[in-house]
Amino acid sequence: MLSSSILLLRKTSDSAVTSTLLEVTWRIGLETNSVFTLLFIVISVTYVALSICVEYEKYSKETLKCKEYSDDVPSIRECIDSDNCKLGYELKPYMQVYDRISTRTPNFLPDTADIEQSEDIIRIDEVPKIFPSKSYKNEGSEQEALTAVQMALKMKNIQKYDKAQKLFKYALALQPLHPDILNHYGEFLEKKDIIQADHFFTRALTVSPQHAGALVNRKRTLPVVDDLDDQELERIDKKRIELIKQNHNSSSLKRLKKEIYFQHIYHTVAIEGNTMTLADTRSVIETRMSVPGKSVLEHNEILGLDSALRYINKTLVNKDPLTVYDILAIHKRVLGHVDPIEAGSFRQNQVFVGDHIPPLASDVVYLMEEFVEWLRSKSFLQLHPVKQAAITHYKLVYIHSFVDGNGRTARLLMNLILMKNGYPPVIIRKQDRSIYFNALQLANEGDIRPFIRYIAHCTKCTLNVYLHGLEYGAKCLMALELKNQERGDMIPL
Repeated sequence: MLSSSILLLRKTSDSAVTSTLLEVTWRIGLETNSVFTLLFIVISVTYVALSICVEYEKYSKETLKCKEYSDDVPSIRECIDSDNCKLGYELKPYMQVYDRISTRTPNFLPDTADIEQSEDIIRIDEVPKIFPSKSYKNEGSEQEALTAVQMALKMKNIQKYDKAQKLFKYALALQPLHPDILNHYGEFLEKKDIIQADHFFTRALTVSPQHAGALVNRKRTLPVVDDLDDQELERIDKKRIELIKQNHNSSSLKRLKKEIYFQHIYHTVAIEGNTMTLADTRSVIETRMSVPGKSVLEHNEILGLDSALRYINKTLVNKDPLTVYDILAIHKRVLGHVDPIEAGSFRQNQVFVGDHIPPLASDVVYLMEEFVEWLRSKSFLQLHPVKQAAITHYKLVYIHSFVDGNGRTARLLMNLILMKNGYPPVIIRKQDRSIYFNALQLANEGDIRPFIRYIAHCTKCTLNVYLHGLEYGAKCLMALELKNQERGDMIPL
C-alpha cells in the first residue's frame, strides 16, 4: 500500500527530489528495520496524503471540457450523400430581389388573449407511431419488364400514348428500380411533364450514376426544371409581400389568424391519425373540456401542439441562432402531455421507419449538433426560405432523433423557419397525407426536389387562403357598412 502511495506521489507531486527521497527512505527502512526509519515512513505517508488532497483541490477547480467526437462518426451530410440516399444535384443559391419590406417578420399566429388558456394537464402513455415507408420489390422478371418497354416504345411510335403509358407503368411495377426502364419512361414523359421526366432521370442516376442515357437527358432537362422552380418561388415571394403589406391590426385578419390556427392544429394531428374533427379541436383548445367518445391521447396531442405553437410564437420567432435545446424544448411541449418521460429527450434505442433505418441512437446527439451548425451555415442562408424550411424538415425526420413526435416537431421547425422569413405557418392537409409521405420517400430515394415542390405548393395555398380571406372579409365589411348607412338614412331624426 505504501509503495503504491509513493508511486501516486510521483504522479501528483511536482517535486522530483521529494519522491526520490521518499523512495530512498523506504529502502533504508526495509534494510535497517529501525524505529527512526519507521518514523520517517509515517511522515512520508502523511506527506503523500496531503499532496493528494492539494492536487484533488486543484483538479476540482479546473473547467471540464467535452471530448471531441471521433472522425468515424458519420455526419448527416454523409448519410444523405451515401449511395442509398444521394441528392444527385446541387441546390442553387437564393438571390433576394425585393426591397426591405420583404424582410419584415409579421406575426401570423393569434395573440394569447384571443384564445383561452388553461394549465390543466391530462397525461397518458402513447405507443410510438412511425410513418410507413414505401418499399420497392421486383414483382417480375427483368426480361418481361424489358419486353413491356419495347412494346411501349412501339406504341409510342404509332402515337398510341395511352397504351404506351400503361405498358411503361406495368414495366415499372415489375422492375421499379431498373435504370433503363426509368430512363425510357422519363423520355416518354418529357414533352408532357418535364418535371416528372427529370425526376425519373434522377432516379435512374441514383440507381446507376454512370448511366449514359440518363446523364445526357438530365443535362438537358435540369436547367429547364430549375427555371420553372425558380419562377414558382418568385410567385410565392410576391404573394408574401402582398400579404405583408396588409393591415395586420384589422379585425378581419385577426379573425383569419385565429381560424387558420385551429386549422393548422387540426390537420397536423390528423396526419398522425388523430380522429378529432375541426370543431372538436377548436372546442378542446378554447374550453379545455373533453369531447365525448374521444380518447385522452387524442386530447393530449391537441393540447401539446397548442403549447408548442404558443412557445414558438412567444420565444423562438425572434431568436437567433437556434440551438439543440430549442428543438428539445419544442419536442418537450409536443409530447409533454402525452409522454412526459420521453418528451424533450433524444431516443436511446434504434428505431425503424418502414424500409428506412435512421442513424444509430449513439450518433443522434452528434448529428443534431451538426444539424444546428448547418442551420447557421452560409450554404443554408443562401437558400430560398421555402427550400430552407423543406430541407430542414427532411433532415430532422431523416435523423429521427426522438422515439415519437418526429413528424410534428419537424413540421413545427419548418414553420418556425418560414415565420422567421415573413411567411405564415403552412398547413399540410390531412387529405394530402399520402402525397406528403410519398414526397418524403422520394427524398430518401435521392431526389428531395419533389418534397421542396410540395412544401412550396402548401406555402402558396396558405398564402392564397390569407389573401382571399382578407379580400372576402373586406368586401363583407364594406357591404355591412353600406347596409348600416342605408338603415341610418331611413331612421328619422
